[in-house]
Order: sequence, then C-alpha cells, then structure tokens
Amino acid sequence: MENLDKLCAEYGYRFADEIKKADNFDAKKAESLVTKALGVLQEQGLYAFLLFCESRGKAEKAGADKIKEITAELLKKLQFVNGSDLLKEIRKDNGLASRLDDLILAIQVLEKSLIYARYHAKAFSNPAEENVVIEGTTK
Repeated sequence: MENLDKLCAEYGYRFADEIKKADNFDAKKAESLVTKALGVLQEQGLYAFLLFCESRGKAEKAGADKIKEITAELLKKLQFVNGSDLLKEIRKDNGLASRLDDLILAIQVLEKSLIYARYHAKAFSNPAEENVVIEGTTK
C-alpha cells in the first residue's frame, strides 16, 4: 500500500487548487467550503458528506462538484469503490458502508486530505512575502 500521508498531501493540494479554480471561487471561498465539508464528514460521516456536496446551491455548486470528483478519484485509488456514483457505491449490498474497516480508513484518509486542503487554501489566500528565506537562500 502507498504512503497514506503522502497521498493525503497530494489530494489535499488538489482539493484546494481545483476548488479555487472553480467558477466564482477564490482561496477564501475554497477554504470556507472545505471547512464546511470537513465538519460534515467529521460529525456526520461519509454519506452525509456526499449529500452535503450534492445539496450545495449555485454559489458553492462548482466547488462542491470538484470535491465529489476528487473524492471519487481518491476512493477509487484506494480501491474502496468501483463506480462513479459514490452515493450508490456506499449504500449498495457489500458497498463501502457495509465494510466497516474500509469505511473507517476511507473517512480518515479523506479527513486528513481535507485538513491539508484547508491549510493549502489558507496559504493561497495569504501568500508569503516575496523574499522568503529558505535554508539560507533567498527565494
């Protein structure tokens, strides 16, 4: 199995970057949407998280669609789902909701990815000063 922290970092960046690029989104809106989605995932679970993304209105729809799209890629990469309809994949017989160990791991990986995404979005909205010293060199 792949290094999960590296995978979370990769997908965390993708979440933040692709949401920020969605229609009518900037870094602060991306951070806000990711924070809300993360809260639903942590408090209500994976199925509620996906329903939250489905239920977003016009202002957040493009960003929520990116979250669903990237979540599907991540869960496929981890071999937790096969199809593209995540809600159906989770609730079907022998779906992700019925495999407790896989469900818990999927939630943990997605949660960590969204936490990283939130920090990436925050970093996008607060760019560092132009002259940052990194390991003794000016960049």
